[in-house]
Amino acid sequence: MAEQKLNAPARARYGVHRSPAGVHQVTEYQDPGYTIVGNHLTQHRSLSGLAIGLAAYIQSLPEGAPVDIRTLAKRFPEGRERIAAALRELEAYGYLERVRRRTDDGRMVTVTISYNNPAATRARRAREDAAQTKRRTAIEPPPAAPAPASSPASSPSPVPAPSPAPTLEPPRRRTEPAPPPPRRPPAPQPPQPSPVRQPSQPPPVRQPPQPSHAPEPSHAPQPSHTPQLPQLPQPATREHHTPAAALLASLRHDDPRLLLSVRDTHRLTPPVAAWLERGASPDAVRSALTTGLPPTLRHPAALLAHRLAELLPPPLPAATPCAPTAPPPPLQTCDGCERAFRAPEPGRCRDCRQPGQQSREPLSMKLS
Repeated sequence: MAEQKLNAPARARYGVHRSPAGVHQVTEYQDPGYTIVGNHLTQHRSLSGLAIGLAAYIQSLPEGAPVDIRTLAKRFPEGRERIAAALRELEAYGYLERVRRRTDDGRMVTVTISYNNPAATRARRAREDAAQTKRRTAIEPPPAAPAPASSPASSPSPVPAPSPAPTLEPPRRRTEPAPPPPRRPPAPQPPQPSPVRQPSQPPPVRQPPQPSHAPEPSHAPQPSHTPQLPQLPQPATREHHTPAAALLASLRHDDPRLLLSVRDTHRLTPPVAAWLERGASPDAVRSALTTGLPPTLRHPAALLAHRLAELLPPPLPAATPCAPTAPPPPLQTCDGCERAFRAPEPGRCRDCRQPGQQSREPLSMKLS
């Protein structure tokens, strides 16, 4: 049994079973118009053939081409129901993403995003998020946790330091003491003058102790390391609070990431009301809050608060009162031609008052 059998069949090198009746590839040079499609899509085991074909067709289209169900139903013989089911398959496996967005003119449109390699896109985004989190952590280190206070009972007793080993000194040689020096007679001292008596001074007066003044605490602001939040503008009245709250609640239709909580909505309603109070239209406020959002949005309420504080428009100038205009004179009936004309008092019209012109007959005389 331990003898090697040279006629044993070799193990297959590849997992694909090759057959003489299988496919044979004929590869020709492609013109500049071609599309690179990965095998993870063309050989997907869970997608239908219609879904794979639609994904390859969508990836071959230029940027901005319409790929709605009605357009695809006109292009392919399959009906709308089968095409809609195939698009839902692609959405489930990450090859398509349909997002509702608002255009500059206020219309809501559906934007279709096609991913040629969803797994690679997810991995790249995860790496970018991890790198951004690492940079933010390096800039703002977390506060150090305080050390737990140890009780006197549980504190370990100090270990006594080991006493140094005694060092042996070499024996000293015995020396004889030196003889004392000879004594000299003391030198004669000069006579000192007698001390002069000073007049007695009065005893010093004791001063009462002065109260010690404690150093006053300084009220100078201490530098803080916490970031200063922007001061949000406040409206003069509550007239625009209701439309401001409705505008903040509807921002989720422009971008799903702008879904605000009730607390954030109450906090941002006064700044939006201040914008409306200064003459800004709701569309202008919406455009200022939703235009140019970053690709990674972690704190939408903080971003909206920053924009409301930094981009606040100036108040409208006070309207100059116009001088009141005098009312026009009332209508009068001409005594000469019975025409209506405006004059402060009844009389004749301008044509009848001009010199050298014949007076016209009254209209009643012409009719008679």
